[in-house]
Amino acid sequence: MRVREASNGLTALAVAGNHVVLLGWDLPADVIRSEPVLGFGIRRTRNSDGETNWLKGTKTFASVTPDPAPGVQVSSFTHPFQTFQWADFTVSPGQTYTYRIVAMKGMPGQTKAYAEVNLTVTTESIEVGKHAVFFNRGAVASQEYARRFQNRPPDEIGQSAFDWLSRGLFEELMAFITRTQSGDALYGAFFEFQNSQVFDALAAAAARGVTVQVRYDSDSAAEANEEALAGAGIDALVKPREHSGGFAHNKFLVFCRGDEAREVWTGSTNLTQNGIYGHSNNAHVVRDTDVADQYLKYWRVLDADKTRKPTSGDVEAISKAQPDPWSRETSVVFSPRTDLKALDWYAKLATEAQRAMFGTFAFGMNDRFVRAYEGGPSNVLRFALMEKKGNGAQYKQQADDVDRIRQLPNVVVSVGHRIELNAFDRWLEELDRIVVEAHVLYVHTKYLLIDPLGSEPIVIVGSANFSAASTTDNDENMLIIRGNASVADIYLGEFMRLFSHYAFRESLTFAGADSGVAAERTKHLLEDASWIEPGTGYFDAGQDRALRRIYFSGQ
Repeated sequence: MRVREASNGLTALAVAGNHVVLLGWDLPADVIRSEPVLGFGIRRTRNSDGETNWLKGTKTFASVTPDPAPGVQVSSFTHPFQTFQWADFTVSPGQTYTYRIVAMKGMPGQTKAYAEVNLTVTTESIEVGKHAVFFNRGAVASQEYARRFQNRPPDEIGQSAFDWLSRGLFEELMAFITRTQSGDALYGAFFEFQNSQVFDALAAAAARGVTVQVRYDSDSAAEANEEALAGAGIDALVKPREHSGGFAHNKFLVFCRGDEAREVWTGSTNLTQNGIYGHSNNAHVVRDTDVADQYLKYWRVLDADKTRKPTSGDVEAISKAQPDPWSRETSVVFSPRTDLKALDWYAKLATEAQRAMFGTFAFGMNDRFVRAYEGGPSNVLRFALMEKKGNGAQYKQQADDVDRIRQLPNVVVSVGHRIELNAFDRWLEELDRIVVEAHVLYVHTKYLLIDPLGSEPIVIVGSANFSAASTTDNDENMLIIRGNASVADIYLGEFMRLFSHYAFRESLTFAGADSGVAAERTKHLLEDASWIEPGTGYFDAGQDRALRRIYFSGQ
């Protein structure tokens, strides 16, 4: 849901997902200087019970609160946000909230309202028509986890930590399995298939008369999968995919009632402790018989366990690289394929973004997308969220590409990181993993958002890493969803939640970031209107901060 309001020169937009509300606003620079406006406070009211509070940040006016305790957050009423974007990550699905955004003028500690707008939004429900979208917390490296759980691993804390980290994702998977009844069927394909609770749920489903068949990777994940399955008692329900050309990298489960495929559970989540609770992942349920039937046909191709060449031909018979005509809201693309037309199509859509494009690239960026970030009009915002800049033998070239594109004024890149303490910090120590052996620490999602705030938003999401190998070698699946604003709003909110989270942490690692001056800047607000002066980017034409100010305020 999107709501835009304006009053006394202050323009603001609220974009509500199911667990995130994005807020953006704008106020003329001459007003900010003349009043002066020291920042913006945000008050939230939950309409169901009237609970009201001011959203909080970490920066303070040094003259008011010079040395707050580590991990302490402060009210934006007293210490307003010196930015044009914020977000509320504490909302619940299907609830109505009113946000009062206030331009605060005057002197630190004595501010008063210059202008304000009120935005009332209802967050999306978990069920959005035929779709249901879930993101785990994906932020074990966070101040909030450190505050809540004293930075102890979830194995030490217990279920409350796992519940907080899962954020409904694992619970939905278990519900997807446990609501089946006699005569139903579940057909699945998973890369890392290692969760004992899932094994037990599948065994219980089979015991009540559900047909259960799961295929799992027998390449790089073979040893860990076999070790986890040993003694699980589900040998009759599972079988390795032994002849894939690359990785059997899918993560999906098809639900059938009788002979009809009804729903599919898919996304980026491997069924491991780290996949479900550690690094960022998503799950996407589609309750559409046509889509589910395509997944069932695809599963049968995988079940035949042919080698790459015959498999790719069979896959292309049921899944085009680009729908023609593109008439359905939800299309699917499966891999392996005989060529890179699907990857070319995704890159073309990214390049043609009119206002903004957002993408997650866990393990480096294919050169097609490097060109997409470099190409097109300079007033189009382009965001990238990454686990790391590159991977394997191509790391140096990929890292150089990322470093080059992030120098462009309209491109913003964030690479996963945690806060590493130094002598000047006021942060709490953060974990970087919840298991000792962790190939991925932060970002594992695979999705692209093309003009998500436009009238025809495009969401491309699934298991594939937007790479050549994921297109021609691996078993993969992708959903392409066009024109569904509710789905786009959810994905945009989650993207910006994680992007902002890791962009800040990465910034603390940049050259000079641990100097006394730089560390003080991360603690304290400026005590006059100089926070918008030239060089800050907020009103520097063509700079990402200026483009973000305009885009996220709905202009």
